[in-house]
Amino acid sequence: MPADRIELRGLRALGRCGVLAEEQARPQPLEVDLDVELDLAVAGASDDLADTIDYGALCALVEGVIVAGHVALLEHLAETIAARVLADERVDAVTVAVRKLRPPVAHELATSGVRLHRARAER
Repeated sequence: MPADRIELRGLRALGRCGVLAEEQARPQPLEVDLDVELDLAVAGASDDLADTIDYGALCALVEGVIVAGHVALLEHLAETIAARVLADERVDAVTVAVRKLRPPVAHELATSGVRLHRARAER
């Protein structure tokens, strides 16, 4: 598997994620980082968008998952994003980090989040 990757950092969208009633009722700011592993050699040689994955389309996919409806856990949100990205046959693996920017805890905490890595079964 190549070490090539498309990196997206700091994608923000409002979503309803959490177990508290407030989190279920009101959207909160969420932030996503995405590392999409795939072979970029053809795109590197051709300079043609058709030979890679459009990062604008990746942003739209992630945002669509975030705004689709309430989920209880960041873990579930990250898994859903990973599965949607891996649905593209060109993708070998994906790392997804999802953060709540204003976690509802009684502590001085800037963010809370999860990071997971999922890979396609050996081809």
